[in-house]
Amino acid sequence: MDNTYDIVIVGAGPAGMTAAIYAVRANMNVLMLDRLSPGGQMINTNEIENYTGAGKLSGAELAIKMFEHTQELGVEFDYKTVLDIKNGGPIKTIICEEEDTVYKARAVILATGTVPRRLGVPGEDQWAGSGISWCAICDGAQYRDKEVVVIGGGNSAVEESIYLAGICTRLTIVTMFDLTADPKACDLLRKMDNVTIYPYQEVLEFTGTDRLTGVRFKSTKEDAVERYVPCDGVFEYIGFQASSQAFAGLGIVDRTGCIEADARMRTSVQGIFGAGDITVKHLRQIVTACSDGAVAANSAASYVESLKQ
Repeated sequence: MDNTYDIVIVGAGPAGMTAAIYAVRANMNVLMLDRLSPGGQMINTNEIENYTGAGKLSGAELAIKMFEHTQELGVEFDYKTVLDIKNGGPIKTIICEEEDTVYKARAVILATGTVPRRLGVPGEDQWAGSGISWCAICDGAQYRDKEVVVIGGGNSAVEESIYLAGICTRLTIVTMFDLTADPKACDLLRKMDNVTIYPYQEVLEFTGTDRLTGVRFKSTKEDAVERYVPCDGVFEYIGFQASSQAFAGLGIVDRTGCIEADARMRTSVQGIFGAGDITVKHLRQIVTACSDGAVAANSAASYVESLKQ
């Protein structure tokens, strides 16, 4: 089997899928890889209202529409975990974990996005996946009619808290600062009768022996009052970190783990492009990720054509 492609796209979120659509329409031979289901962090969004022309829909619904679009155009997709990328000049080598699979490409677009940031406090590792979650859309249903704590006060925390408050008996929000999300969403959350908000708090530990039983935290103000809230589950939304470990050897990652790319999404390595949340940028939204993907695909296609001349 010939594993050489014009463009290999690593990551199948909004940036990666848009890049795939634009690349295949530029008559490129394209492969898109992701270790998880297509959609990236978008899948975890309960409701999207700011994607132009789409109206109101869930992140999972939009992810399905995007992926179906790539398949209608004939984009090849495979579930693979990329471990490393070797820069061999005109040909790049993509090394995957599964069955030691290796692909070769003239250009590579890196669009692996981000992963949820963790607190790093006692009990977090113990209850990760069995009491502590980072996706209310994925795991929220199992806490129906139960008590839940949400850590964080940004857009994701507030949006998912509104969803959780609709199915839980009691929802407690613990945040390092005050709520910083969209004011309209914050007002809606504050009006919900079963929601209690503790701003300016530091999480100390997650407790439990046979299962998660609660969260201990303290005020970051002068009084430093400690509190304990019993709960059945916790959802953490304290930001994200770039999923760029596999690309560290390319010399294109900054100190925060993000990929440095110019306005045409070119990195400092010829033939390597970045797109979406993994890149250094000010606004991380679905629409900006799609824009990055389109630009990256256009630049990558131009680069591939230059190699053929």
